[in-house]
Amino acid sequence: VYYPAKTGLKTAIEIMLRQCKFDLPFEDIKRDVRNITKTLCQHFRHQHQKAHLNFQLQVISATFFRNKAAYVVGKAINDTDVIPFALPILNNEHGALYVDALLIGEDALSQLFDFSYVYFMVTHPVPSAVVAFLQSLMPARSTADLYSAIGYHKHGKTVFYRDFLHHLKYSDDELIVAPGIRGMVMAVFTLPSYPYVFKVIRDRFAPPKEIERKAVERKYQLVKQHDRVGRMADMLEYSNVAFPKSRFSKELLAELTDICASSIEFDGDFAIIKHVYIERRMRPLNLDIATADDERLEKLLRGYGKAIKELAAANIFPGDMLFKNFGVTPLGRVVFYDYDEVSYLTDCNFRKIPAARYPEDELSAEPWYSVAPNDIFPEEFATFLLSNPRIREVFMKYHSDLLEPEFWWQKQQNIKQGIFEQVFPYPESMRFPRD
Repeated sequence: VYYPAKTGLKTAIEIMLRQCKFDLPFEDIKRDVRNITKTLCQHFRHQHQKAHLNFQLQVISATFFRNKAAYVVGKAINDTDVIPFALPILNNEHGALYVDALLIGEDALSQLFDFSYVYFMVTHPVPSAVVAFLQSLMPARSTADLYSAIGYHKHGKTVFYRDFLHHLKYSDDELIVAPGIRGMVMAVFTLPSYPYVFKVIRDRFAPPKEIERKAVERKYQLVKQHDRVGRMADMLEYSNVAFPKSRFSKELLAELTDICASSIEFDGDFAIIKHVYIERRMRPLNLDIATADDERLEKLLRGYGKAIKELAAANIFPGDMLFKNFGVTPLGRVVFYDYDEVSYLTDCNFRKIPAARYPEDELSAEPWYSVAPNDIFPEEFATFLLSNPRIREVFMKYHSDLLEPEFWWQKQQNIKQGIFEQVFPYPESMRFPRD
């Protein structure tokens, strides 16, 4: 829908908001219009140094819904400058609507449509037109990504596979074992020239993993259906995928035939993977931390703790919280991607470690207290996460509460009482004042 600003930008913005046809009234639409106008003009003057502002607005006629928010998505045009934007619209405590922020620029929209969020609910008679418009706003996002983002996951999978076959045809690098620490549940490989990893369930899991293949599949399905709050990577699940055998490195082919023999078979020149998960490739957090300077380390550990807290607010406990199970996206967000131990937070029993009965208890190789399968002792997180003093100092500065069972008890209580925290896919600093 096209909104020229012939009678003024504020008028065009107000018409745009009213034509969204929400059943509920706005809390203060004049205030929202002022906030949007001020922010938009400031951005153009700062970024593009335009003395003369002559806006046109173009938005997708359908509203995007996800979690607690509705989004109006479009672009602002001022002479030759075109900039994407999105308006998140929320309900106040009385049910009235208000515009919470103005997300401006390709990076802001890319984060909103990131692969770590659940899909939008959007109704439009021509989905391909929506995808084409979105791709004009975010050229770096693939067609497959955007179809999945608006809820057409099966078509997104089809487009992805076509794109992958095309890439295989016009590339010659080998599929290799993915960099990082080897997983105990999955064999992970990648094509260096393609930004995805391929994960195949192992035939046998190394101790201390005590889980069956079907349970791993259920964990991945749980993540697929749950609110990922921007902190768990989406995955594409395929069966019977044929890869040219010649494209596998010798090391990878030997590893797959050794530890994933039941999931691979050969047919002429092809290796057929019977069941595979495909995820966006990220830099493993442990590798990023190992080379980070002080400023980068602080950013990474703040993001890591925030990711865990946002997952907890959405009733998800990662299980294995080691840094190697988290990745860093190109936009710098820390995202969880290893799901074989994931569970609902409300299924966990968080406990304090009981006081030792005798001094000898603390020297014993075995605990002096009983431990059930779902018991979790947050105090122990420090043992395997914070042995490095440099990491410990930064972590304790921001996230010491993660080591206390009281934090987890409060999150569980909130969920049981129906209190679901708002997790915003944009920085708090971008939110408009509501005075």
